[in-house]
Parts: sequence; structure tokens; C-alpha cells
Amino acid sequence: MAALLAPLAACSSSGSPSAPDGEVKPSAEDRPVTVTVTPTGERVPAGEPVKVTAAGGRLTSVTVTDAEGHRLAGKVAADGRSWLSDRKAVPGAAYTVTAATRTEGGTAKSTKATFTTAEADKVNKVDWRPGADATVGIAQPISLVFDNPVRNKAEVEKQLRITTSNDTEGSWGWIRDWSGRDRVDWRPRTYWKPGTKVTLNAELNGTDSGADGGWFVRDYTTAFTVGARQIVKVDLDSHQLTLVRDGETVRRIPVSGGTPGGDKRSWRGTAVLMAKEGTINMNSETVGLGDAYDKMVDHSMRLTWSGMYAHAAPWNARYFGNANQSSGCIGMSDANAAWFYGQVRPGDPFEITGKDTKGVVEPGNGFGAWNLSWGEWQEKSALR
Repeated sequence: MAALLAPLAACSSSGSPSAPDGEVKPSAEDRPVTVTVTPTGERVPAGEPVKVTAAGGRLTSVTVTDAEGHRLAGKVAADGRSWLSDRKAVPGAAYTVTAATRTEGGTAKSTKATFTTAEADKVNKVDWRPGADATVGIAQPISLVFDNPVRNKAEVEKQLRITTSNDTEGSWGWIRDWSGRDRVDWRPRTYWKPGTKVTLNAELNGTDSGADGGWFVRDYTTAFTVGARQIVKVDLDSHQLTLVRDGETVRRIPVSGGTPGGDKRSWRGTAVLMAKEGTINMNSETVGLGDAYDKMVDHSMRLTWSGMYAHAAPWNARYFGNANQSSGCIGMSDANAAWFYGQVRPGDPFEITGKDTKGVVEPGNGFGAWNLSWGEWQEKSALR
């Protein structure tokens, strides 16, 4: 009878025959989950997302942290078989991956893996405008100028996020800055609506600029608010500047623009007030006009990188409202300049008209993007 009971006992053992040493093997449904992490190893190339996969079970959660405790966010796929980080692995980092799993039979377990990324052999940096918490005019673009060339423009542009309080339509456009560096600006389709709140999140850390550009090793962010609807209209033919606020004329000011017929002419088109620089030294040699002038100038408001300003010009008093006799700037009396300086803010558009000018302000010469049609500007996006 014992000989008959032995095989019966074996058949009633939940399908897990005893190992020779007496241990019970796990069932097929309860075998450990195989977890694979990519990338793996030491000093691996940065710039790729982290991927975790599971075979023979499911991922219930994944945590990826660097040596400083910063987490690399991501999500588990609906089938529980994989997890992918939202951001890319950054250069010069050490990552720890903790994966919580559950077998087909329901057994929970946690596994860990580590990897490191190679240091960046070259770093790219960004100078951006406007600064945080600024209140700007209705023509202010968001502008990023890069220290090194950007070959991977589409990859960089994908990491730039603009959020507005009223879903403002706009587009990025790649241009050459006056300094010769690569630059990308975001401008609305039309002037900003007053009161709009704007946030830039440039999630560039871990992005490769491409050949000769290097890696970005940090993110950038700025937030600003759009102020009153102010437009400065400059008619060089009638020698008048008009400040218009919310559709109403605030004041007309007699001015003198650039001297006709040569290099001292003013620019036309839409220029944007870049900065209020106060009292500065203006030297004509810095803008290629020889020794025409070298003087301290009050209430200076920069309009282009090439050196066009609106400012006080008492030495030209006899020409205000009568003739254009400056070296390219828009000059006015001390009293008018002091008042006007107190009214305007960076980002206000100067809409300049006149028959005898040097031409239209280029997009990279200050903030000249408004001189392109909306279609022309959209074509400058690397994602079009």
C-alpha cells in the first residue's frame, strides 16, 4: 500500500516536484521577474531616456534618482512591461534605478541597478530675455542666445515650453544674432494682449547641441507679465514721435532722425525698446562712423544692437520737428526725453516710417522679428 501512496502523494503536490535536495521549485507563475535597464554600465553616453523593461511579470513602479537625489520622472506602460523616463539622462551623472515588480503569481519584489554617464566634453550656455518677474511691452519676444553653435535645432526647440495665461498663439524662429551667435526667439502672432502672464521652461539639461556646440547641463526658466498697450509711432518725414496708449494719443514730441543720404540714416520698420540705459557714452567709432561724435548722452533708450537709440539731444534743438540731422538716432529735447523715458518700458514697439532710411531693422538686430510676416516667421522654426 505504501508503494501505491507515493505516486499519489507526488500527484497531489500542487505541481511543484521536489528538488533532489528537498527544496521546492517555484511554479512557472512565481518565477522571478527579469528586469533590464537601458543604458547600463559606466560613463555611457548621455542624451537618451532611461528605459526599464520586465519579462515574466510586471513593473509596479520605477524610481530613478541621481547622486543629489533628483528624480528622473517617467511612467509605467499600461501593460506593466516597460517604463520610460520623460527626460534624458544628463552628462556626468550617477543614476540609481529601483524597480518594484510583481510576478505572475503575485509575489512582490524590488531590484536595483546603477549606471553613470560620461562628462560633457563641452558645455553650451544660454543668455535669455526678458528677465524673471519683469513687466514688458506688447512687442517683447522671448529670446535665447547660445554661447556655442546649435546644429540640433529641432532637438533643442522641442525642449522649449511656452505657457501663457490666455493661450496666445506664437512660434519659435531661429535667427543669427547681431553678435554672430545662434539665437531662437518666440514671438506672438500679433502683439501681446496686456496683462498676459508668460512662462518659459527651457528643459535643456541633457540635450546635445550637435557638432562644436556641446551639451546643455542645466534648465532655464523665466516668467514675466505684459504691461499696458503702448505703441511709439515715429514719422521721420514729419519729424514727430507719438506715444499711443490703449489707442489714445498721450503726447506728440518733435524729433530729429538720421541725416538723409548716407550711413547716418535711421532704420525703419518696427524696432522694440531693448533697454533703458540712462546716461551713457556714445562714440561714433563703435558704430563705424569715424570721429563724428564722442559724448555723454542722457535718457538713452536702446532700439537696435547696431546703435540706434532714442535719447536727449539738446545740441540738435534747432532741428526738432524740422529736419533729420542726427547720426541715426531719434533725438529730442531734454525735457521731452526725461518725460518719455519715464513712460516707456522695454518691449514697447517703435513703429518707424520714413522715405530716406537705411532699410528695415533685421530680426537679429535687436528684436526685429516683427518686420517679417507671420508666415515668414513660422518658416524659421526648426519644427516646420
